[in-house]
Amino acid sequence: MHPVASQGTVAVTPPVSVVVVIPARYQSSRFPGKPLADIAGHPMVEHVYRRAKAASCVGAVLVATDDTRIRDAVEAFGGTARMTATSHRSGTERLAEAASDLTSDVVVNLQADEPLVDPDAIDLAVDALRTHPDLSISTIRCPLASISDLDDPNVVKVVVDTHGYALYFSRRGIPFCQGADAGVSAGAYQHVGLYAYRRDFLLKLAKLDPTPLEQTEQLEQLRALEHGYRIYTVEIAQELVGVDTPEDLDRVRRLVSAEAS
Repeated sequence: MHPVASQGTVAVTPPVSVVVVIPARYQSSRFPGKPLADIAGHPMVEHVYRRAKAASCVGAVLVATDDTRIRDAVEAFGGTARMTATSHRSGTERLAEAASDLTSDVVVNLQADEPLVDPDAIDLAVDALRTHPDLSISTIRCPLASISDLDDPNVVKVVVDTHGYALYFSRRGIPFCQGADAGVSAGAYQHVGLYAYRRDFLLKLAKLDPTPLEQTEQLEQLRALEHGYRIYTVEIAQELVGVDTPEDLDRVRRLVSAEAS
């Protein structure tokens, strides 16, 4: 059993250097109760939690939530949960509250709707901070799977410079593919909702004012770019299938079933 801390200070014993925090809200305009959706007999948040625990760099994992139903589900499978305020405007603010009294150097933000996340992707994001001392944030990208994803607002796109730093994130199709038969451009990447932050920077970022592009796109990572901070992206070869819609959930259930067979 993993230690459970539902309120107050989370007990993370030094020398833990990397903690994964999974922000999980019950209320969602598009998919209420998503973190508790059943996948192969277990809530989605449990799949995310256990994959995070499998990353070699991770010292501890906790779920940050404002809903007792999610807390109770996490405690039921032996996970660590922490109740956070209901007033947060963003997942970054919830993450920062959970990280405020951690002792780790690095905090990984892993979304509760990534039940198929590869533990290696977490290791790669953290390793980017270790090998680039000037970095404050790293994240993950993968090749865009299909031309239809360019126009799907649930699939966040990112374009990067020649060194892998993010130029822009958008729900719209970027880059524009010239010509009707252009297909998916070589520069078209899907952004995976996984971030590694230096803890001190995360606390600073959460206090910055929301920015115009962040509010227009409803993408929190744009706040960092608009305030002049660089985000390094690590490319992985495989597509990571997240859950934004009930249709995505059906797809993930089929994939998990196929893995188990």
